[in-house]
Parts: sequence; C-alpha cells; structure tokens
Amino acid sequence: MTTERQRAPRATPEPSPALRRAHRARDLFAYLTLSPTLAVVGLLMAYPLYVAIDLSLRGGQISDLLNLEQNPLTVDNYGDILTDPGLVDDIVRSIVYTLGVVLPAFALGLGLALLLNRAFPGRRIIRPLVLLPWAVPGVVVAAAFSWMLDASYGVVNHLLRSAGIIDGNVAWLVDENTAMFAVILPTIWKYYPFFILVLLAQLQSVPNELYEAARMDGASPLRQFAHVTWPAIRPAATLAIVITGIGVFREFDFIYPLTGGGPNEATQTLAIRIYNEAFQFFEMGAAAALGIVTMAICGVLLTAAGRSVRRQFG
Repeated sequence: MTTERQRAPRATPEPSPALRRAHRARDLFAYLTLSPTLAVVGLLMAYPLYVAIDLSLRGGQISDLLNLEQNPLTVDNYGDILTDPGLVDDIVRSIVYTLGVVLPAFALGLGLALLLNRAFPGRRIIRPLVLLPWAVPGVVVAAAFSWMLDASYGVVNHLLRSAGIIDGNVAWLVDENTAMFAVILPTIWKYYPFFILVLLAQLQSVPNELYEAARMDGASPLRQFAHVTWPAIRPAATLAIVITGIGVFREFDFIYPLTGGGPNEATQTLAIRIYNEAFQFFEMGAAAALGIVTMAICGVLLTAAGRSVRRQFG
C-alpha cells in the first residue's frame, strides 16, 4: 500500500529590500499627511483633559481658572467625592436613567425600523417624519414636555383623565415617584430616531434571498427574525446601544430644565451633580474630580462594551 507524500507548505517569499523601502516610504507619507490633523485633534483633547485633572487636584475655593497654581495641590477632592455616600445613589440613578431610556428607545426604534423596511403607501413621507425628533435640540424637547407634563394644564393629565386612567392631576415633575419617569420619557422621544436610522440602514443590506429561502423552509415570521434578521443587524444594534448608552449616561439637557435634579435629588444623576457642585456650591475642584470619576466610569463601561462590539464585528 502506497502513501501519498505530503507536500511541504510553500514558504512565503520575503519582500525585496526595494519593496520594503517603498512600504516604509508610503507609511511615512501617510503619517506626515495625517500629522497636522492628529496634532490639532490631540491638542483639543489633551489640553481640556489636562485642565480638568489639574482643576480636580486643586484645593480651596477656585474663582480664577487662569491662576490655578495659586491653589495647593491635593487629593482631598477625590477623597471627599469617593467617601460621599451620595455618590453611590447618583451612580444608581444614572444607571436607572440610562437603562430606562436605552431599552425602550431601542425597542421602539427596532419596531419602527422593521415597519419602515416594508413597502407601503406613504413610506417616503413617513420615513423622514419619524426622524425629526433627532434634529430637535434637547432643551426645546425639555421645554415642550414640561408643558405637556404640567400638573395644572398639561395635556398628559388631560388625556389620562379622559381615558379614565387617573381621577386627579398628577404632579409628574415634582413627585419623587414620577419624576424619573418624567425625564426618561422625553429622552426616549429624542433618542429613538437614532436607532431607526442605524437599524433601517442595516436592514436594507440584508439580501431578500435569505427571507425567500426561510419562507420556503416553512419558517414563521418570528423564526425569520430570529435566524435571518437579528444575526444580520446584531453588530450594528450593539454598536448603536453602546453609543447611545454612553451619551445618555452623561445627559444633562433633559433633566436640568425639567427638574433640576429634584425633587429631593430624585433625578440627580452624575451630570446634574457635577453642575450643582460647580455652579450652585462653587466647588470647582470637587466638580472637576467628579467629572474625572464619571469619565473613568464611562471608560470602564466603554471598554467592557467594546469587547462585545469587536466580537460582533468579528
């Protein structure tokens, strides 16, 4: 019995010295071309970060940012922040606010993206209309919802009373039990179009032949979504959730105009706490230290989420 001789793997030829020099020259040219942009972006990122860290390490009342060196260096600001029992409550409220916005906004965006991906009369008109909230400034959205949720003349109370759901007016913005919901609601309205935009673009890249094959195999619409649609849009959905989550975690535009962090700190997230420390108590050093802590938390969350994103994109 004869055995076939296994062929040895062919060795990859090494590039010639001239080719290596050409590659190095090309890489050098690319870095030189990008260096002005990288320098400007680096300066815009590095200098504010340096100022924030320097500010967080200065003790005493800081009234003149141009003469920070007059204040002594200390880590007391971090010690006061990290030992404050209210910090845990602020972090918990930030997480509740983030999850309360991202999960419903994603579900709403996914449902509307699946609907808008289908052909129906008026689709070209409805598509841009559902994206309009994304273009409205957050402060304008907060002002509109403050009128809608007003305890005396708000349209939300009127509709709920007309439907028989409530008997009397609800003070949505001044009740500790409803204030968080009152700031989550407009934030969802602002952020769900982003999910529609990302998911709809991804849905349109899914080949129709996959659905036809699934239907021929007798797959129900739910199985088509589970085995065709979701695997195709999962990387984009994961990335959109991460980006939106980081943005909502440090959101300020909706909470402060509506409740200012109240009532009784019921809606005081980390972003509101930073503003109050800086502009109500004039503790600039403590506010900067709290900002660095918030940035570190976002960095940890982004690093953990980044691994999932990289696995999704393979």
